[in-house]
Amino acid sequence: MGTEHVLAIDLGTGGPKVALVTLDGALTAYEAEATPLEALPGGGAEQDPDAWWSAITTAVRRLLAGDHVPVEDILAVAVTAQWSGTVAVDADGRHLYPAVIWMDSRGAPYIKDVVGGPVRVLGYDPRKLRTWIQRSGGVLSHSGKDPVAHILWLKHERPDVYRAAHAFLEPCDYLNARLTGRQVSSHDAIVAHWLTDNRDLNAVTYDDQLLAWCGIDRAQLPELVPSATVIGRVLPEVAAAWGLAPATKVVTATGDVHSAVVGSGALGDFEGHLYMGTSSWLSCHVPWKKTDVLHNQASLPSAIPGRYFLANEHEVGGAALLWLRDKVGLARDLDELNVLAAAAPLGSNGVIFTPWLNGERTPVDDHTIRGGWDNLSLSTDRHDLVRAVFEGVAFNSRWLLDVVEKFIKRPLDGLNYIGGGARSDLWCQMHADVLDRTVRRVADPQHANARGAAFVAALALGLRTPEQLNTAVEIEAEFRPAADAHAAYEPLYKEFLNLYKAHKALHRRRNGH
Repeated sequence: MGTEHVLAIDLGTGGPKVALVTLDGALTAYEAEATPLEALPGGGAEQDPDAWWSAITTAVRRLLAGDHVPVEDILAVAVTAQWSGTVAVDADGRHLYPAVIWMDSRGAPYIKDVVGGPVRVLGYDPRKLRTWIQRSGGVLSHSGKDPVAHILWLKHERPDVYRAAHAFLEPCDYLNARLTGRQVSSHDAIVAHWLTDNRDLNAVTYDDQLLAWCGIDRAQLPELVPSATVIGRVLPEVAAAWGLAPATKVVTATGDVHSAVVGSGALGDFEGHLYMGTSSWLSCHVPWKKTDVLHNQASLPSAIPGRYFLANEHEVGGAALLWLRDKVGLARDLDELNVLAAAAPLGSNGVIFTPWLNGERTPVDDHTIRGGWDNLSLSTDRHDLVRAVFEGVAFNSRWLLDVVEKFIKRPLDGLNYIGGGARSDLWCQMHADVLDRTVRRVADPQHANARGAAFVAALALGLRTPEQLNTAVEIEAEFRPAADAHAAYEPLYKEFLNLYKAHKALHRRRNGH
């Protein structure tokens, strides 16, 4: 039992990480590869699915060549990947067009008529809005970043691809199709399409009315299967290429949000976690189905069967630091950014950074808002600019915390902190101070998604229960809020909110096209 492992594949926007994880969430070994992102005019964001597969294959071969565990003790492959993307495939699972990923907003023009009507509230026909929320828990975003918007963009702008498509798959389900030959999606992975009725978590189905409003053919969507179940075995040619045993099982794939929720180790109702990767979110499991339309968050099916979790998202989290490094050139690497930020005083000498570099989803669904530094002067230096970015992301997390706690009607008593951003002691303490909540960094926080995928496999194989998994994750460090720091951040946080109010109309005029 001590050597039983899961091969977890975590495909992020920057590339895949592959890891060998025990059934209790311990990370034995991992490898990583990078994949490119193509940003296109008009809000396009695409990636090459073959580049994903090639990078995963390279990383898996390197990982298994290390002989960390006997190959026969790798019980299953579990995939998690960037969520809310679209890969059009033929009947054999070959992609027909690059993957249109979660950042892509080109489908926005086609959403207006789908969700609208003669009378509109927040841009939605009230009758449609009510039906969508009651059945699926959410509704298509005006931002155009949901899979249905991607599919409608392909339908109108790439009609040859649309007609030829046998199915439109989430990235995680595309990878599973290449692993097993089956084009399926789980009750949790499919939910961002907003096409399923998930009021009964034991009987999730596509909804005919929602399909009709979107003009999407049910036949071009994957078969639905229950969350945390075995969907097949690794195809012989994949097993041979990767060095896996032919009998290795494959379990349902998850979006990155779902795997992180499970891998955070906060699995009880109202046990919160904060994720800081390329994007970020703040979430917990909840015992009921409810939607907050005004703030674009809802309880949705979890990767744990029979459970709901609160779904929300910030478009930019750790991506703000990558932007500083790669686009602005203020540092050579992330370690240097931490050093620069630590050298500036709390409050960055009055500079505030708004991290809405790719619009925002929660607490506002606003794809035209943009970020930047405010209150610069001739005395502002590089240290101030960098620290303001760290603080701006923390202020954004606080904005989200405020609406999350209103949604669940209670304060979150501490937050498990996961994602690559959690490796920064400075950012952990800054979040504790800004949020006025204890922040608990879990062990190997950058691998929470891989751990979550392994946990899903443990559930699917019937070898662990959710209660066992909830106590399995190690807390590496704890950061408690400092009262003086929190008091100093409060007026800056209020000004952060004022900046959104002041800029939203201006940015809508400038970026509305």
